Amino acid sequence: MLFSKKKGLSIDTLVGQDATIEGDVTFSGGLRLDGRVRGNVVAADGKSSMLVISEKGVVEGEVRVDHLILNGTVTGPVHAAELLELQPHARVYGEVRYAALEMHQGAIVEGRLVPLVQGEIRALPNHVQPTEVKEEQKTAEEVKPEADTVGEKAPDGASVTA
Repeated sequence: MLFSKKKGLSIDTLVGQDATIEGDVTFSGGLRLDGRVRGNVVAADGKSSMLVISEKGVVEGEVRVDHLILNGTVTGPVHAAELLELQPHARVYGEVRYAALEMHQGAIVEGRLVPLVQGEIRALPNHVQPTEVKEEQKTAEEVKPEADTVGEKAPDGASVTA
């Protein structure tokens, strides 16, 4: 294990600073990229994944992973199914899709930021389902007192009593 940022997330593969990969990279587990990839960097389906792109790391293509920690440059679309961390030197030139976003001062995104819709989110801890939120709003509305109708204009044929 080369690097461990958070419990349960570990890096087991390193692409060095002087390395250049021409073509797509598919991986599972953790990958740290200090070099350059001219192609897509995609995590294998059904397996947990984390990609760390260091300040010197560059990807020219699509990035599709669960957890992305970016401090380098990506030119192309980014898809983070769980968490996207944009550190101070991060540069993204393309559309960014994310379930959760942490963006530090200095990070730059030139493209659209698109939060994933409920059906696209895989697993976020402490996530409240929309039906639970609606129920909470409904009970709060039921507790609110009715607005005073004095001075309101009634629709034609209706009367307002004070």
